[in-house]
Amino acid sequence: MTFTTRFAPSPTGPLHLGHAYSAMLAYDMAMAKGGRFLLRIEDIDQSRARPAWEAQIYEDLSWLGLSWPQPVMRQSDRLPRYRAALEQLTAMGLTYPCSCNRADIEAAAGAPQEGVPQFGPDGRIYPGTCRGRGPDETTGQDVLRLNMEKAARTAELRSFTETGADFAGTYTLDPEQLISTVGDIILVRRNMGSSYHLSVVTDDADQKITHAVRAADLREATQIHVLLQSLLGLPTPIYHHHHLIRDDTGKRLAKRDDARAIAKYRAEGTSPQDIREMLGLPLLSG
Repeated sequence: MTFTTRFAPSPTGPLHLGHAYSAMLAYDMAMAKGGRFLLRIEDIDQSRARPAWEAQIYEDLSWLGLSWPQPVMRQSDRLPRYRAALEQLTAMGLTYPCSCNRADIEAAAGAPQEGVPQFGPDGRIYPGTCRGRGPDETTGQDVLRLNMEKAARTAELRSFTETGADFAGTYTLDPEQLISTVGDIILVRRNMGSSYHLSVVTDDADQKITHAVRAADLREATQIHVLLQSLLGLPTPIYHHHHLIRDDTGKRLAKRDDARAIAKYRAEGTSPQDIREMLGLPLLSG
């Protein structure tokens, strides 16, 4: 199978140095193996996605010296694919509608118990308030959740490989850990038709991604993705989680941090080779 990586930004703001590092690292890894580097636009949240930001993604990445096959996959074009994956999980009895908002979840969580995890990869662990509802009880304002207890005990438990320097090794899903430290994740968000977790596993499978290169802040979500891959019968890529790029105070970069935006470096006359040197990546020959 062809060594294939991807970079999957959301068009909700300017790309910053952290994005540049992730994209160039994925590109370099693919080129070193004679493989493919793919671009995917994660625009499932249409309330925040903007065409101007998408256009700037293409400009910034091209300026950095990256290229990719056309056409580019866009999540907003793939709602039927996500719906089919959701229906597969629903047919297995693993989903339910949930009407709880953030305040409801905080109230239901109650006083923290010593030694019991309160937060997981998706924020506060859902207390299961709506778990008894059936899939036919949904309304237009519900999200759809995965019943993690059923899912973790239904899935064939997979092992996955991590090659990031800080996490290298082989790991196996732990049902009890999924139940206690992850909880009932959202599969479909209100007015979006999907969620990050459901979209990313189907997208990676359909693009035949062999090596998922991404920042370390997504590492805790990997167990969710491998579980969904197992349930849906999808392949599991090798994961490579790299360190976060931080500012001078040690704070991780965000899109609102315009001072680190690639477009600003471009405007100031910085070269792509300067960016590579700044981020500790090998310089390109020629």
